[in-house]
Amino acid sequence: MSEKLVRYRTESGVAVLELNDPPANTYSHEMMLQLDEAILKARFDESVHVLVVRGSGDRFFCAGADIRMLAEVTPRFKYYFCLHANETLNRLEQTPKLVIAALNGHTVGGGLEVALAADLRIARRGAGKIGLPEVALGVLPGTGGTQRLARLMGKSKALELLASGRTFSFDEARELGLVNQVFEPEDFEKKVLEYAREFCPPRKAALAVGAIKRAVVSGLEASFAEGLALERELQQQLFTSEDAREGLAAYVEKRPADFKAR
Repeated sequence: MSEKLVRYRTESGVAVLELNDPPANTYSHEMMLQLDEAILKARFDESVHVLVVRGSGDRFFCAGADIRMLAEVTPRFKYYFCLHANETLNRLEQTPKLVIAALNGHTVGGGLEVALAADLRIARRGAGKIGLPEVALGVLPGTGGTQRLARLMGKSKALELLASGRTFSFDEARELGLVNQVFEPEDFEKKVLEYAREFCPPRKAALAVGAIKRAVVSGLEASFAEGLALERELQQQLFTSEDAREGLAAYVEKRPADFKAR
């Protein structure tokens, strides 16, 4: 565990979690343990408002699980490995802070499953392919890929992509709604961090952004009535916040709001 398979740093309200196992940044049990630790660190850091997940280097975001490792271990270990990976990505998805996946290179297999657990996906134009090709190995995307892709794209299109296993460009992924934006390759990381800071104070009310995320993510897993109840509960909590008072006052006074995430 001494090797840094997930590098962690913060700057200006953004925590950057960098998957670091070149050349393909494939993940192992050890990487998932470190990713879990980094997610918790960012979640409970009051100075962090947005998480950015990226891959080290510029060739791969992540190529998924280490296939050689999976080929050598027992079926029982494979099961528990997938279970723990699912728990880690669930934690990423449920973290009440915005999560952006910066797709700086190939994003395939489990790498796309990591990206699907983020809230937004920003890709570097021409940097690689994206897709879930697990069917070619005789398996399925077992780290939430079948469920998150279907919820994002709808059943029919998700089934087509999953069953064919084809990979495609980031521009096509943007057209399909799989990627939110595609940035030009020059100064990609700088552009992503600038984009991430748009969701941080003082420009944005980070508490409201977190509540919006919770309402959407948790609400989609509940009935419509339960989702509305959660929405009302979160709204009531926000009404008592300093940011809500500031936002309402700024609107009345016709000035930009100065949010504090309080």
